[in-house]
Amino acid sequence: MKRFWIILSLALLVGICGQSADASAAKRKPRKKARKTIVEPAPRAVEPADTVKVEAVPVQDTVAKAEEVVPTYSTMLNIELTPAQMDSLVAQWNEEQNARAFDEFFSNFISFDTNEESASEIPDSVYIERLRALVSPVQLPYNPIVKSYIARYTDTRWGTINRILSRSQYYFPIIEDELIKAGLPVELRALPIIESALSPTAVSVRGAAGLWQFMPSTGKSYGLEVNSLVDERCDAVSSTRAACRFLTDLYEIYHDWTLAIAAYNCGPGNVNKALIRAGSDCRTFWDIYYYLPRETRGYVPAFIAASYAYAYHKQHNIEVEPSPLPVATDTIRVNRIMHLGQVSSTLNIPIELLRSLNPQYKLDIIPATTKSYTLILPQQFASQYVEKEQEIFSKDSTYLKEYINPANIDRKRLERPGFTYTVKKGDTLSGIAYRYRCSVKELMRWNRLKSTKLRIGQKLRIERAR
Repeated sequence: MKRFWIILSLALLVGICGQSADASAAKRKPRKKARKTIVEPAPRAVEPADTVKVEAVPVQDTVAKAEEVVPTYSTMLNIELTPAQMDSLVAQWNEEQNARAFDEFFSNFISFDTNEESASEIPDSVYIERLRALVSPVQLPYNPIVKSYIARYTDTRWGTINRILSRSQYYFPIIEDELIKAGLPVELRALPIIESALSPTAVSVRGAAGLWQFMPSTGKSYGLEVNSLVDERCDAVSSTRAACRFLTDLYEIYHDWTLAIAAYNCGPGNVNKALIRAGSDCRTFWDIYYYLPRETRGYVPAFIAASYAYAYHKQHNIEVEPSPLPVATDTIRVNRIMHLGQVSSTLNIPIELLRSLNPQYKLDIIPATTKSYTLILPQQFASQYVEKEQEIFSKDSTYLKEYINPANIDRKRLERPGFTYTVKKGDTLSGIAYRYRCSVKELMRWNRLKSTKLRIGQKLRIERAR
């Protein structure tokens, strides 16, 4: 019992001493001690080993979840890349995005019915419903005339619709961008189909040229440059911008897209005369149909059929060929006169590819003496062009010397028109002749052919194509 009281007395003595020490510390720093104790309590001490264990698991989980939600386009993005490698990755990404957008348009916005019948056996009600599903500010009615044009555009024997779908992968994004910027219906993209079959080098017997088939005077009136060296009617971007301004002006006159489209083909004068002859109550294309020029009577039905064939090609078992041009491109501003051969030889790009991407330069010369011009390159060559620009320019004396004399320019202009065409599946001499505005006899003479039979892969010389 005595020992118990001794231990209790010692414990009380220690407690009193501890309280005295705390009181002294509180008197020296009362505010700081209170703030630290009440507002910012010290965290529990954790051993270094514990810290590693606690952080390792959630970080791994977070990374795993992030990888599931945000896919990595390429593992190459995690290492140091050269500009050329970056361009290659961007080109690959652009091509994948364009291909995905092309496929998703038809899968998401075009209803696919599993109709196994041939085009001739499809009931009219199906055509009516499909055209009605293409909701558009442009009227897309169905009638026997439209039906006959649909049959033409969905006929795969000539391969025309296949080539149009192939080219659309490159040209439609360009055309759609300009139509949207101008506030016009996107469905007007079908106009270049019936004008040129989406060929920027198409030339009519009357002298109209390019995707939108502008006559020289009309093209110049809408700001296009047309001379011995440059023809912007063949430039996809410039000609589409001009076409947008032209179509806007026509719609402001008629406030009806069928009449505006008809006027695009035959001119406002012929449409106005047809309106007068048809009577005051007539306000649409179909009201004045029989008073229009014969060619224009088929123009609006062809527009409707081209819109239908593009949207519903899968329902007619039409296969889409790969794009003939790289869909991933970049634009360079050129401020110095240059020949396409300088770029081709330095960057090892086929000269035919450069011509296809830049068809507005008639003699392969970019005449950038008083103003700048554009040069379109495949995306993967853009950085290489910038890196080797001085080397490219240093070759001007080699490639441009024969063009300094105006007489040489005239000679080259006469020599340039021809090119080589590779026969594809479904091609015929008559179809090729129609496409390139020449006759079957001329094709046979240029290529020394003794019969009209062709084989896939055969090379044909086209002398009159631009």
